[in-house]
Amino acid sequence: MMQRNSLSRRSFLKTSAAAGAASAVGTGFAAPALADGHLPDPATVLADISVDKYVREDYRKLYNMSGAPLWDPNKDWIRTVDWEAVRSELAGTSVRFAIGAADQESAAEGLVPFEQLSGIKVELVPIPDDSFYDKAIAEFISGNASFDALQFFSPWLGDFAAPGFLADLGPYADKWTLPLDDFYDTYRLNYGYFNGALYGIPFDCDIQMVHLRKGYMEQILGGEVDKVNSVPSYDELIRISVELNKIEPGVAGVGMMAAPGFWSTYTWEHIAAQAGMMLFDENWEPIFNNDAGMAGMDIIMALTENANEGHAGAGWPENRAAWLGGQVATNISWQDSGTQAMRPDQSQIVDDFVTIYEPRIAGGRFAPPNIAGSTSCVAASAQNPEGAFLMLAFLTTGSIMAMNEANANGVAPGYRSVLTNAELQKVSQPAKVWGDSLDHAWCSPRLPGAFPMEQAIGNEINRAVVGQISGKEALDNAAAAVKQIMSENGFYQGNDPVDYAAAAPGLYVGEGKPLPF
Repeated sequence: MMQRNSLSRRSFLKTSAAAGAASAVGTGFAAPALADGHLPDPATVLADISVDKYVREDYRKLYNMSGAPLWDPNKDWIRTVDWEAVRSELAGTSVRFAIGAADQESAAEGLVPFEQLSGIKVELVPIPDDSFYDKAIAEFISGNASFDALQFFSPWLGDFAAPGFLADLGPYADKWTLPLDDFYDTYRLNYGYFNGALYGIPFDCDIQMVHLRKGYMEQILGGEVDKVNSVPSYDELIRISVELNKIEPGVAGVGMMAAPGFWSTYTWEHIAAQAGMMLFDENWEPIFNNDAGMAGMDIIMALTENANEGHAGAGWPENRAAWLGGQVATNISWQDSGTQAMRPDQSQIVDDFVTIYEPRIAGGRFAPPNIAGSTSCVAASAQNPEGAFLMLAFLTTGSIMAMNEANANGVAPGYRSVLTNAELQKVSQPAKVWGDSLDHAWCSPRLPGAFPMEQAIGNEINRAVVGQISGKEALDNAAAAVKQIMSENGFYQGNDPVDYAAAAPGLYVGEGKPLPF
């Protein structure tokens, strides 16, 4: 089984802009904030949290960035909260923040402005990246966790919230007026809430999308790519993948992630969701081995005929390398495959790609998949829960998340006011389609045991991809495995750890809404 830490796609990025709990906020703040006990004027600190100070110089020059905000200052929490009130209540306290060991240095630098604004000292608690989940769980169980706050892969939310390991953030969100209404519903509901209570602030807000190489597509189409109509369906993607697979030596028709474990699960969920697939019924019985689930399997099997070499072993690192290296003509991946493809230091296909609206499936629905991502939480045992909440609110604020996107570091904003910002859309090619799509997003429920379930499903799908079993056998086996994992995590015993009615609103948010195109 793949180690749980490997879920952070950001850990695979080796550029100077990559990774970290505050990756884009790590420029120009090397001096300790509280060295002499004097706190600077908040307005001065906030003025420095700007495009000119935070976005990489080469990217600013590349896109002729004027320095105009990539966010709405009226929605940006750090510019609306009363920092003098924060200081009066919490200055001089400290917060212990669990962080992957590889990100410790960048996080320390990036948190300096928070310390300057709040007067709260942040003590980083580094945890080895290859054991973050297990170490965090062990500390929670001990009842004496060494941290107040942590950020983690969002599907783990059920594992951490169901046993009572996380603090309810609702009172703090109300007190300090966190702009929860600015988050798209899919992120707010799935990265924030569990059984109706607020336990997390969305951090890395992902969506999977379909990307095309413009030059190759224009040869087939005889004209420009239309983001809605050039590839309106997965049947059409299958058809053009055949043509594109022959278009140039060394270029595959489609890029896919079909490695064992969660990588295959995510690719299948992405496609099957368009056919109307839901993982469970209202009694938490697995139902994904039905016609909708099989529609996704059939499409995957058809696409593999023209997929990248090694697709059956490909996860995010391999997919990213093939796409940015120009080795695939279309790609099924995350939104940052579009943003990073714009950057010459990361990509060989700058100006030769486009991100399109999700292809549809006959009889299905428009359901772009919110898959993976991460959330920010406070431990129920925290010694300074309010200070921890304020630190996380700072790290996830609109301006910093917008500049993460501008830096193309893989940490994705989930705010409507960011993705609809015209200046942000100039430096993030997928942003317009991405934002339009989120009002129709599909997402898996955050359940105890979610990760083992994703692993089990993907292992069976991979067996079908490599020809060991049929697609139907794969889903039937996966449904049986999921049923067993659910049972082991307390379901079907008369008192489910997650109320289906509480989870249901976030599973597909597009019901009854008009399409964005």
